[in-house]
Amino acid sequence: MSGATPAQPRATHLGDFQVRPRMLLIALLAVPVGGAAALAALALLKLIGLITNLVFYQRFDTALVAPGAAAHPWWLVLTAPVAGALVIGLMARFGSEKIRGHGMPEAIEAILTGESKVAPRVAVLKPVSAAVSIGTGGPFGAEGPIIMTGGAVGSILAQLLHLSADERKTLLVAGAAGGMAATFNAPLASILLAVELLLFEWRPRSFVPVAAAVLTSTLCRGFLLGTAPVFGLPAAPAPGAGADVLALVPGITGGLLAIAATALVYLAEDGFARLPIHWMWWPAIGGLVIGAGGLVEPRALGVGYDVIDQLLTGQATTSLIIGVLVVKTLIWSLSLGSGTSGGVLAPVFMIGAALGAAEGGLLPHVSAGFWAVCGLAAVVGGVMRSPLTGIVFTLELTHAWNDLLPLVVASVSAYAVSVLLLKRSVLTEKIARRRLHLTREYTTDPLETFFAHEVMTADPEVGHALLARGAHATCHPDDTLREVANKLAAGNVTQAVVVDRAEPDRVRGVITLAQLLHARRRDLHEEHHRERVLAVTRISVTSSPATSSKG
Repeated sequence: MSGATPAQPRATHLGDFQVRPRMLLIALLAVPVGGAAALAALALLKLIGLITNLVFYQRFDTALVAPGAAAHPWWLVLTAPVAGALVIGLMARFGSEKIRGHGMPEAIEAILTGESKVAPRVAVLKPVSAAVSIGTGGPFGAEGPIIMTGGAVGSILAQLLHLSADERKTLLVAGAAGGMAATFNAPLASILLAVELLLFEWRPRSFVPVAAAVLTSTLCRGFLLGTAPVFGLPAAPAPGAGADVLALVPGITGGLLAIAATALVYLAEDGFARLPIHWMWWPAIGGLVIGAGGLVEPRALGVGYDVIDQLLTGQATTSLIIGVLVVKTLIWSLSLGSGTSGGVLAPVFMIGAALGAAEGGLLPHVSAGFWAVCGLAAVVGGVMRSPLTGIVFTLELTHAWNDLLPLVVASVSAYAVSVLLLKRSVLTEKIARRRLHLTREYTTDPLETFFAHEVMTADPEVGHALLARGAHATCHPDDTLREVANKLAAGNVTQAVVVDRAEPDRVRGVITLAQLLHARRRDLHEEHHRERVLAVTRISVTSSPATSSKG
């Protein structure tokens, strides 16, 4: 057949993933990072316990206790958070401003703009500031600071070695995820959080090292803190189909609560930014809000693991449920906006569990704490915008494995409400306010689905002329358009000569930057062009004369 395009050889150099043996080296380096993250998590929890005991109970003990577990003088409840916040303000101004906030946005910013380089002093100041904040009554969690601290450990190790920015990112995230796993004994959720929020990719080169760090950290946690679930629930029968459907209630309301809490955080941040005083003093004002809330509901202070346990096991009273739902949401949102140091996950756990427990009084009884568990998964999915993490986190925290289906319903529906009504999450809004854009939509690059020979201009003479003029870039017919784009970028040129892979002297044609847009046009067409492919034709049945005569 004259004019027919010759058959192209199979692209044997391509595979499902692009991976090199160096991945094993990074995974090996991630093992001590995971171990160090576990030790950092243990040290932070002990430090929080020490400060809490010293401030509220006037005793020297490192056990993790709740500030509101006993009655305290009103002046102590009111002033302790303010004093702690003053210390944090001083640490931030004269130590490092990076300790402000809840940890995850700072880790994301280090990855996006700082080539995954974290200053060593942050590894010390961040956990200390968080311990002071939480130990003096701050309604925060330890996981955000642990993420930043573990990430700093991984980044510091990477900076001591001859590594690329992507390899530093992998070790930073490995430390962050390792710290999460050690804190909550939730290895799979920690890996998912890394993928959904921190890595910005799903590739073996980063996934395998992160998993190695998380597994190491989880094993270390077993020796240091035990292997029991953080909020273990008694075994309960699987809920029925009715409960699965009704899980939409905590799901939708959890998504709305996530939106309200996020709006409150940044409403508070905007309000503090308008104050005519230095930001060093803002946490102290936030501490005053915490203290006032503690006078109303003391059990809203601190990390609140004991309260979460009561909510999830169905032992919480109505006054505790309502008090935590209202007071914890307000003091957490408003004080976090002041720029103090503390994490978001533990407060989200408590708020979500309280929401579900409150709705459980109106919904049919399934089992003790069932609706609180659904509320927890929903609010995590809505606040973090990470539904898979919300589902798996809840399962690993409680071991309520029979509740999988309603947890999927609750977390995904909250996620759907959140992404439809709110552009950015509590984690990414801060990034956007620093003039950065972070997309969390991960798709296959359309440039990976086309080859150079499909879009090139088959004109060997033009190719030879370009080579004669010393063009910087050559590619092969079986290169993907992504490979071609990388070569154009590396050579800082807008066109490349296509040469045969087996016979490099044989010029096949030319490919230009404009032709790379073919894949993008195809992708846009598939996304926006709507058409009816199948049509239902109307079939009319008419009776024949013979048939009608029988009637």
